[in-house]
Amino acid sequence: MEDEVLAEVANQLYAKPLDDFVRARTTAAKDAAASDKELAAAVRALPKPSVAAWAVNMLAVHQPDVLAQLTELGGRMRAAQASLDAASLRELGRERRTSLSAAVETARSVAQEHGRAISDAMAGDVEETLRALTADEGAAAAVRSGRLLKTLLADGVNAVDLDGTVAVPSVLPPAAAAPASVPAAPAGRKARTTAATPQQRKADKPRLEAVRQTPRAASPPALERARAALTEAQAAEAGTARAARELQDQADDIRTGIAELLQETADLRARLRTAEEQLERSKKKLAATVAEAKQALRAADKAGRTAVLAQERVLRLGNTRD
Repeated sequence: MEDEVLAEVANQLYAKPLDDFVRARTTAAKDAAASDKELAAAVRALPKPSVAAWAVNMLAVHQPDVLAQLTELGGRMRAAQASLDAASLRELGRERRTSLSAAVETARSVAQEHGRAISDAMAGDVEETLRALTADEGAAAAVRSGRLLKTLLADGVNAVDLDGTVAVPSVLPPAAAAPASVPAAPAGRKARTTAATPQQRKADKPRLEAVRQTPRAASPPALERARAALTEAQAAEAGTARAARELQDQADDIRTGIAELLQETADLRARLRTAEEQLERSKKKLAATVAEAKQALRAADKAGRTAVLAQERVLRLGNTRD
């Protein structure tokens, strides 16, 4: 079985509405079994993506230009980071916030068109995944493959962990490393589980029948409490998603500040080196000037003595003439 063939089948499956995935996977496995049982088994093993990952896949399939623009923006941000260009980083950070917000709204719209609404928390996961795309080339390859299984997270320092995040990872650029394969369960364990199932069902059957015979409807107060708990959970979900986005924006600002400080540090070090070189030249010049001054003093002293001797001779000669 060629991984490229499996990737082609996966591309078709992960491009479908999420509710159709299992049925489409079963059909694709049956079709493959007629000619390639190994391929059929691999198709059956393709995992169903999370809702947020599926929404990103829908973006890759139906709005690839959005991901292409974010990928290009990520390249510019990494170049600015490498050159410690704080001004560009600050401007690009603002551009990324605007672009991510627009991309998330596009993802929500595309997902809605294909049968699923995206909650605020899921939208936050989509945004984190798209942010990872801008931060890491491997993440960009995984996202743009359209075969994402779960969402991604970038910390801005380390490479994005891609283990188990994309189907058929071998058919990706080298930057997206293939995840380690998960060993299959031993055949003996599976056989024991299968054999024990009928006994377990037989033992549980009387109790299940008793439960069915005496159903108990939820009381109105319990229903109201459940609805209140749901509302509270949804509010908490939206709050945590909003807080996560705010913290990520703060992290972007901190990274920009670090770049500025690194640039300032480099400038100060350069100035220090220049000052030290000037100091060394000044010390050498001072030593030479002091030596010249001493020599000049000695010459002046010698000239002074010569002048005194000359004056004494003049006096002697004058006295002799008189």
